Amino acid sequence: MAELRTDHRVVVVGAGIGGLVSALLLARRGLQVTLVEAAATPGGKMRQTRVDGAAIDAGPTVFTMRWVFEQILAEAGGTLADLPALTPLNVLARHAWRGHHQRLDLHASREQSAAAIGEFAGPAEARRFLGFCDQAQRVYRALEGPYIRAARPRMNALARDLGPRGLMTLAGLGPFASLWSSLGRHFHDHRLRQLFARYATYTGSSPWQSPATLMLVAQVELDGVWSVDGGMHAIAQSFARLAERRGATLRYNAPCERILVQGGRVRGVVLAGGEEIAADSVVFNGAPQALVDGLLGDRVTHAVPPLPVARRSLSALTWSAHTATAGFPLARHNVFFDDDYHAEFDDIFRLRQLPRAGTVYVCAQDRSDHDSLPEGARERLLCLVNAPADGDHRPLPPEETLHCEQHSLALLRGCGLQIDWTPQQVQMTTPQDFHHLFPATGGALYGQATHGWMASFQRPGAICRMPGLYLAGGGVHPGPGVPMAALSGQRAAATLLGHLDSTSRSRRVATSGGTSTRSATTAATP
Repeated sequence: MAELRTDHRVVVVGAGIGGLVSALLLARRGLQVTLVEAAATPGGKMRQTRVDGAAIDAGPTVFTMRWVFEQILAEAGGTLADLPALTPLNVLARHAWRGHHQRLDLHASREQSAAAIGEFAGPAEARRFLGFCDQAQRVYRALEGPYIRAARPRMNALARDLGPRGLMTLAGLGPFASLWSSLGRHFHDHRLRQLFARYATYTGSSPWQSPATLMLVAQVELDGVWSVDGGMHAIAQSFARLAERRGATLRYNAPCERILVQGGRVRGVVLAGGEEIAADSVVFNGAPQALVDGLLGDRVTHAVPPLPVARRSLSALTWSAHTATAGFPLARHNVFFDDDYHAEFDDIFRLRQLPRAGTVYVCAQDRSDHDSLPEGARERLLCLVNAPADGDHRPLPPEETLHCEQHSLALLRGCGLQIDWTPQQVQMTTPQDFHHLFPATGGALYGQATHGWMASFQRPGAICRMPGLYLAGGGVHPGPGVPMAALSGQRAAATLLGHLDSTSRSRRVATSGGTSTRSATTAATP
């Protein structure tokens, strides 16, 4: 791909994966790129924490949609060899239920998963699982192009781009069906319905309010899940190094205090301490609500619509631990279910409290398909329970977090897992902590919850109401998750470059009377 070799200056605010991708691709095209990040390291939510001397991934733990990174790296003149080693997992996740001695593994092979489900719940459920996979694949194929890869989907355009076959696929899910109700047509065993309903939480949503289209996550996982040498944080570090090699300047411990606006468009940023960095464009890789709340200055508060608290996605209560385990044979990814799944989401989204009987996810970061640790050996764990995103206005009372911790440990013990749980070996992170790490979120980890069939059309896209300002990150289209946030960074870079090219062409072609054609940059729409 040819470089533009332009003097166009870009400041990227935020070194999450969306900002890193934007900085990389813009620098690759020859723009003058400076990335500023408040933290001491890149990654954003792809962060690490140190517990008892061990570095533990404390954010996203699953690497999927490898094609996204292959495509971005190819555009940047790189390959997957620029990333840490990726190891495909055969066991996608291990599942257990309170009071049931059986465990269920989902595998990268759908036939292997069907065989496991047959042993777990009977041959009829195995057949239903294969039918579910067929429908999930059709939904994914229908939506990948017109939704996932689209700059920002519009209802009319989506209906046109889907075509008759795609429309029939979505119609087959049932008009306005929720994921939970749709799963009831596939599975008779309540535990399987519970298992696959967890896909809603990948977008920070409730299975009872999210659309049935989220079943496409099944196809995403069947396309491959990988473990990353060095953890997910190493992915962010690799993109940061590659961006620097392509000419971007990365500045850490450099929080952005204000986006400068002059003449109706952005003109740079002001860092904490008063330093100004002039720019012709700014890419903001953070929560869009931070703009609304005035955290980047009062000149950009109108750039995007506000996100009400009620529409925030899930937050989490997490425990990063470096400790010994016994009993349960952990895989890399493990999910432990309690009895009343509906009550978990009612507690979070209606009562706005920690679930009294919440699902516990455990990522055992020293395990892969066949790893077994010596008895008594310490390992790195991330344990997570879903929580309401109220960290900006309702700090969780200590007794509530203690009860959740005790209940979660009791659930793990009830499924056979014993953890040596001592304070020096465990670090807790609350929704309030996540809000401090990611301002204007309330601790929401996925932006806007995908509740209702219109939610997918309500996220901002790369363009906002402020000319010269572009958006990236999990809070904008196509949504949360590492590959989706990476795609948002790619879309922000492509949109900026498209506007720059349009401006360049318009300057070369004068209209009658000698005035220049209005550029797409100054005609940005919300």
